[in-house]
Amino acid sequence: MLSFDDKFSGEGLTYDDVLLLPSYSEVLPREVDTSTRFSRDIKLNIPIVTAAMDTVT
Repeated sequence: MLSFDDKFSGEGLTYDDVLLLPSYSEVLPREVDTSTRFSRDIKLNIPIVTAAMDTVT
């Protein structure tokens, strides 16, 4: 069985870690898949989850 650290020690990014710049792309919008698994039973089509903090939403 996996330990807690093995399950949740993946890389986490914040807004300061990511910079999006408009540019030309060969990828067509209809070919993009931004879905991810939030849990075994929950699939998110847009991978955005609110922060579990009362000062951030």
